[in-house]
Amino acid sequence: MKTFTRKYGKDCPANGQPLSIAYCRMAGWRMVVLPLLFLLPFVSKAQDPNFSQFFSSPLNVNPALTGNIIGDWRTILNFRNQWIGPTAPYMTGTISGDAKIMKEKLPDGQRLGVGAMFMYDKTMAGVLRSTYASANVAYNILVAEGYGKHYIGAGFGLIYGHRRMDWTRVVFGEQYKGNGFDVNLPTGESSLSAMKPYVSMSAGGTYSYQTEYSNFDLGFAAFHLNKPKQTFLEDENQRLPTRFVVHANYEKNLNDQLVLTTNGIYQRQTTASYFSVGGGLGVILDEMDNKSLSAGLWYWSKNAIVPYLGFSYKQVQFGLSYDVLISKLKDSPGKRSTWEFSIVFRDLKNIDGIMYCPPWK
Repeated sequence: MKTFTRKYGKDCPANGQPLSIAYCRMAGWRMVVLPLLFLLPFVSKAQDPNFSQFFSSPLNVNPALTGNIIGDWRTILNFRNQWIGPTAPYMTGTISGDAKIMKEKLPDGQRLGVGAMFMYDKTMAGVLRSTYASANVAYNILVAEGYGKHYIGAGFGLIYGHRRMDWTRVVFGEQYKGNGFDVNLPTGESSLSAMKPYVSMSAGGTYSYQTEYSNFDLGFAAFHLNKPKQTFLEDENQRLPTRFVVHANYEKNLNDQLVLTTNGIYQRQTTASYFSVGGGLGVILDEMDNKSLSAGLWYWSKNAIVPYLGFSYKQVQFGLSYDVLISKLKDSPGKRSTWEFSIVFRDLKNIDGIMYCPPWK
């Protein structure tokens, strides 16, 4: 399945199902690991975590989107709980913040933004944990002005990543004694080692067109440009592949109460790729208090349909989505529930533009 959706492990042979490539529910949360099959999905095919609400996680999409906001600053919280069911789900959370700086010192039509993001990702009841931190800087320049304003921007970022395996909660085939596992026996895998942290680079560019009642953005980005080493094996050839991103969005005030939001994204990392496209409508209930309701629908390439509901009040904007599977995974044993939640806090003192529902800026 060539998507960024993570593959789901089935139940154990004891339950009458094939052995999972990734993990198996056996002896509590202890895992049976077939080393090569287990490690390869996280080593040679390693992929970054992604969100169905990609429009609510801009710093994970493109460093050039840093500071590309309608106010002076914003803070975003994202949480994704993937495949809640009989086994431990994937859980991903982020907190990010970005702001425009040096506004008084820059020439008119130029914007400087800085931002940072922290991401936490775990699966198999916390046996495998990953943490990521990034720092970004972006610059936008007004290149033309007429009916609307044309901007081009560029952004750069540094990413720190660390993936950890709790080997005390993992067992190997060599430790099986016929009626159970003896963790005191050798694993037979002398090449396994702790994965070292890495530092990688990201870069991106954007083109934006803004009018009084509409906004358009087109961007591209690349993450892990230096392809850092990322492996549990002592193998210098195993590297984290570059992730390429192309995205676009268009927003427009249809009238005094209705706001249209549309966007799409395409990502590719190693041989895996996906695209997501959709849109939503926001209804302004009270302009003074920035109170609004919104709903939308996105199509995640051959994987899921993602309905979205949003609500904003004053400085805070909430978003809730649910992945409705349409891939073959929907017919696999067990329930496949995937929820995602986002909260956006914004500065409303110096608004420059329209607050869209669902959010983009």
